[in-house]
Amino acid sequence: MPEQYHSLYAIIVFLLTYALIMSEKIHRAVVALAGAMLVLFAGVIHFEEAIHHIDWNTIGLLVGMMIIVGITRRSGVFEYLAIWAAKRAKGEPMRILVTLAIITAVGSAFLDNVTTVLLVVPVTFSITRELNVNPIPFLITEIMASNIGGTATLIGDPPNIMISGPAGLSFMEFIYNLAPIAILVFIVTIFILRFVFRIEASEELKEKIMQFDEKQELKDIALMKKSLFVLAITIIGFGFHGALHIENSIIALTGATLLLLITREEPEEVLLTVEWPTIFFFIGLFAIVGALEVNGVIAAIAAKAIELTGGDLLKTGFLVLWLAAIASSFVDNIPFVATMIPMIKEMGPEGLNVFTNLDPIWWSLALGACLGGNGTIIGAAANVIVAGLADKNGTRISFLGYMKIAFPLMILSIVMCTVYLYFFYWT
Repeated sequence: MPEQYHSLYAIIVFLLTYALIMSEKIHRAVVALAGAMLVLFAGVIHFEEAIHHIDWNTIGLLVGMMIIVGITRRSGVFEYLAIWAAKRAKGEPMRILVTLAIITAVGSAFLDNVTTVLLVVPVTFSITRELNVNPIPFLITEIMASNIGGTATLIGDPPNIMISGPAGLSFMEFIYNLAPIAILVFIVTIFILRFVFRIEASEELKEKIMQFDEKQELKDIALMKKSLFVLAITIIGFGFHGALHIENSIIALTGATLLLLITREEPEEVLLTVEWPTIFFFIGLFAIVGALEVNGVIAAIAAKAIELTGGDLLKTGFLVLWLAAIASSFVDNIPFVATMIPMIKEMGPEGLNVFTNLDPIWWSLALGACLGGNGTIIGAAANVIVAGLADKNGTRISFLGYMKIAFPLMILSIVMCTVYLYFFYWT
């Protein structure tokens, strides 16, 4: 194919891929891999370039945590937690939904949102099965809570990790600048979702749950202790990954390997617990977006958007915020943020010196990229993981069904961020 048509071809494949994903006629993993093969066969992106654009840190983190969670689940600890949480909430579905949302948001802030949903979703399915209620409202709430919670800290969401280095921003600066608005967005989102979802369970099932003995769910105490020990070490490793100069994927895979060693579990059985369709969905999607990036499509869109602001800090910040939010709803936020970072740096003292202080624009990028991931079921890694786990448990979260609830709430969150940034940084 002539090189001048590469950009157009990459855009067409991208749009067709997302159209098929939205139609849900074919499994999203198959669609993503098919799209990746189309751009590779056409020479729009070379194999080495496609491999380079796959975020192996994300892939390794997912596989490592899926192995740890898969082994831990065999001990029965998730069922134990499910019954314990349900009993503390007196078996009321809406109280359980809010409780799990809070756990998800806090866990996503201080671990990472992918790890948190891997731990919370199994608990959710255990609870909803006992109450005989639809798990989808719980799962949608947890997806949104995970992305909102991940916004609050440096380690909560990959875009924040990517921004922190080039921007020279510390862990505490992220908390100080992003946690307040993340907490406010979480409160408003949960308040609205309580009215959107009306979940009820019979008094008989509530009473049945109150009579359960959660301790009976623990099938293997020794396995539970080993699993929780390794999980704790892994989580501590995430907190210190910056000081250790070790990627989160290495920490997760090390934890998974250690757990396999000390539990002597059969690798073949454990690897069956990994959500391989989700893993290959990410691989295909990274390759397709990589084709857009290699051929300058993402860079051209970002450059044009910044050019439109005419060098005004307020307009630039708002445009970056909204562009990041809308783009991150439909395109993986990692390559988008990777493209925006050097362009924003170029506007600072080290480049064109358009702005002397880039911090408001960095916060705009972080908020837009992280919260924008709530817009669609493919907007962030945590979303796709939850959808994959739901499929495995016989529950399907439709693209449009999720979007009609989550996208308006995402837009509302960005409106709140716009007001927050204006009053705290531009007035």
